[in-house]
Amino acid sequence: MVGGGPAGLSAALNLGRARATVAVIDADRPRNAATLRSHGFLTRDGIPPQELRAIARDELTAYPNVVVHRRTRVASVQRDADGFVASVQGRGAPAVIRARSVLAATGLRETLPEVPNIRGFYGISLFSCAACDGWELRDQPLALIGQTPDLAGRARLVARWSDNLIVFTHGAEVVDAADEAELVASGIRVVREPITELVGDRGVLTGITVASGETIPVAGGFVRPVWDPAVEFLDGLDADVDAHGHLAADRSGRTSVPGLYAAGDAAAPGPQQLIVAAGQGARAAAVIIHDLVGVVTAH
Repeated sequence: MVGGGPAGLSAALNLGRARATVAVIDADRPRNAATLRSHGFLTRDGIPPQELRAIARDELTAYPNVVVHRRTRVASVQRDADGFVASVQGRGAPAVIRARSVLAATGLRETLPEVPNIRGFYGISLFSCAACDGWELRDQPLALIGQTPDLAGRARLVARWSDNLIVFTHGAEVVDAADEAELVASGIRVVREPITELVGDRGVLTGITVASGETIPVAGGFVRPVWDPAVEFLDGLDADVDAHGHLAADRSGRTSVPGLYAAGDAAAPGPQQLIVAAGQGARAAAVIIHDLVGVVTAH
């Protein structure tokens, strides 16, 4: 099991309960480390994401057949006659772990737009997931900052939570004239000037200053990062990936490499929510057990 987020820990729990021997390799550098509260997880709405992970790890201690190696990473995974051999780096972890099956649940790395002092607001009043954090920002003047071609589409989504939305392209030509006309007709302003400063205090965004000197008041908003799947350790397996580098997997998590599975954001993109990733981990665990014993499954 590579990855100690909701997908990996959920899979580890279900595999452990199925009496599989499980090693979880967790670099302990979650993408949502800056997020104070996570939302949309049934019975855990508003929980700090680090606390959610801590609860899950604590629950796994009830299963002696499950071991979590924290602050540890997998350098590479290779095939051999018996399955897979993972080269592991981390204090206290074995240098090599052998396994019959591997689940990649490493999620994504994200690169934020190069906007001055954006890190000071990210996770407090600027977020990347509208479904996760839109409710708390509803009906307020919001910003959407991004430099990717899907920015206009994301603006239409964010507009569900506020009818006072300003799109900032930070100088990138990613919103064409037709999309801008449609956004403007919906009451969404598009600002193409580079951002020179994010204004606010202690992570609470109050305005955005652009190159012309104008400071546009906002009360928070969203940023569109660039996301990259963290699956380089699997390069030696030559697994199929999609155009964006996500592991290509069927709905059960099976990849093109027998015995290699994927769950969460490392697989083909979908809703980036903790509860979705946890569900995918649980499904993958069930499929792994069925495949190990040779039972045809409808999962």
